[in-house]
Amino acid sequence: MFGSHLSVAGGMHNALNEAQSLKMDCVQVFTKNQRQWTVKPLTDEQIKSWDDARKQTGITDIVSHDSYLINLANPDKAKRDKAVALFREELLRCDQLGIPYLVTHPGAHLGEGEEAGIKLYCKTLGQIHKDLPGLKVITCLETTAGQGTCLGWKFEHLEQMLSDTAQSERLGICVDTAHLIAAGYDLTSRDGCVGVIDEMAEKLTLERIKVLHLNDSKIPLGKRVDRHEHIGHGTIAKVAFAHLLSEPALMDLPKILETAKEDHPDGKSWDVVNIKTLKAMQKQGIKARKA
Repeated sequence: MFGSHLSVAGGMHNALNEAQSLKMDCVQVFTKNQRQWTVKPLTDEQIKSWDDARKQTGITDIVSHDSYLINLANPDKAKRDKAVALFREELLRCDQLGIPYLVTHPGAHLGEGEEAGIKLYCKTLGQIHKDLPGLKVITCLETTAGQGTCLGWKFEHLEQMLSDTAQSERLGICVDTAHLIAAGYDLTSRDGCVGVIDEMAEKLTLERIKVLHLNDSKIPLGKRVDRHEHIGHGTIAKVAFAHLLSEPALMDLPKILETAKEDHPDGKSWDVVNIKTLKAMQKQGIKARKA
């Protein structure tokens, strides 16, 4: 299934309606302004409009992305507490809206070192799990590009987070292709992609992967900068996309575009063009596996 991160301007239900008009199977949204700490509670009217649109469109594979402001590994307790309060709100909003997956960037150590940052992240997230029992929302730790002191750019980081966080069954993984290649995971060839999938299977298990972010990259292998590009126009090999998209364990996952919202030179939405390209790549990959 293929979809995109769509705007909720004018009401969250508009993202579902747009996804239907673009013939998408799934969608990713923000449930609040991602660049603001303050948030108004969801109203009964907003929730009803969302539920009605979900029923009308038939789109039930929905992903939310949390605020970019959140850093649960912040060594400053006051700032970390502020992040915790906002992340709790993100989880509760997903619960209210029946959104099964909440994607999050797994923090930054801000100079304290990766091991200390991961330890603090696990402790903080475990406490949130304890404080919010019974939620069915799966928090999906996203692979990152490795900018600055960000955590999550190595599979070993995510492996440790899955292992050391209390109630880790409430965690999954979101794999971002642009972030992978920037972090040094070789998606420049089919063989490279085979190796990346094998490493994910070994360290994370493919069953823990719940969401794919499908983005090409403006950035070469291992440069640790996050810059998305339209599919087939960046540094990720087309055969690598084809192999990843035809991996049986990942075929049925929500596959979300996070590329620029603009029109293709032929006048179509780039989302439509990118999804068409991805579907063609997937068919190519399936054919190659059968050969």
